[in-house]
Amino acid sequence: MSRTTPPRPLDVEALFPELAAHRGTTTRLHPRPGRPDATDSSVGGPLLWPADEAWPVCTEPHSHTRGSHTRGLRPADIHQRRQILASAWAREPNPGPTDEERRLLEQLGREHRLDAAAESGPLPLIGLAQLYRRDIPDLPAGPGDCDLLQVFWCPFDAHGPTGYSMLLDLRWRRSSEVADVMTAPPRPQVVGYEGYVPEPCVLHPEQVATYPFAGLLPEDLRARIDAWEEALEEVQEEALEERAGQSSDGGDATGVAYQYDLSIPPGWRVGGFASWHATDPHPMNCRACSAPMRLLLTVDSSEWDGGSGSWKPQEERDVPPFLAARPTEVTVGRSGELNVFACPEDPGHPHRWCVQ
Repeated sequence: MSRTTPPRPLDVEALFPELAAHRGTTTRLHPRPGRPDATDSSVGGPLLWPADEAWPVCTEPHSHTRGSHTRGLRPADIHQRRQILASAWAREPNPGPTDEERRLLEQLGREHRLDAAAESGPLPLIGLAQLYRRDIPDLPAGPGDCDLLQVFWCPFDAHGPTGYSMLLDLRWRRSSEVADVMTAPPRPQVVGYEGYVPEPCVLHPEQVATYPFAGLLPEDLRARIDAWEEALEEVQEEALEERAGQSSDGGDATGVAYQYDLSIPPGWRVGGFASWHATDPHPMNCRACSAPMRLLLTVDSSEWDGGSGSWKPQEERDVPPFLAARPTEVTVGRSGELNVFACPEDPGHPHRWCVQ
């Protein structure tokens, strides 16, 4: 089933014609649980990885207590725990886990220690996603005109100078050159954080219009947008009693905000503009050539939330949030989003990323 973004509550270019010059596109990936194979674009699915090529591993030490990779949760237990919880809360007429399920959930939530061989061996990265250019309108060509982007990350937070940063590894390849596919890639025995373990999802790509984060717009335009939003808030406060009991998902003019309803959609997406809602915007320049980098991919913890409900696909308007808002089960930081940037001058230059 395709996923369709509802029309925006307002025509933002009619209100602010200058925004037309800043308009871009982004491809909402709309990951949903499924059974992808190696020839599909997916999140958490099998990757088109050559059988004769070494699987990516983490090469950094994990000496920090919180990030030590010798103890953690087993991926199979994480998947089983999610299945139990999903079934329990969807159960009618008495939702929620039974006593027997609670005991099993407690067992599945226990940490385990690696065996001796795994402790001294390399730590396999988790295959997070793969994206084919044929499926994703806003995915640029990779180095050497590669058509397939594969994304990996380490299942532990113990990298960089702080000892808490994530490790991301992006690989480009030409899919036509892969003959024999690795059918049983190595997996980490344990992970430090269940949010690093994705559920297999198929994608339903949809290209939509998007506009820059307000803080990066010209100052005079940003000031006019701020004044417009303040006026709407005053109207909303005056009509609060009249609107009691009505939906507050951004479906009418008084509840609209540029940031949440008119500019950058939530959820996994390729291309477009990054949101800087957690920190002030800061330059993301290529460390190889100093060129301003462009947003390549956003990995989001949810498809929508209370402030961005107007982006909920039309096909899922009546679906309870717990069944659709977090299909991948991936959690970035404290339920944030990971923005990955690429160099527009040379796609072979190292990527950069930040968490918002």
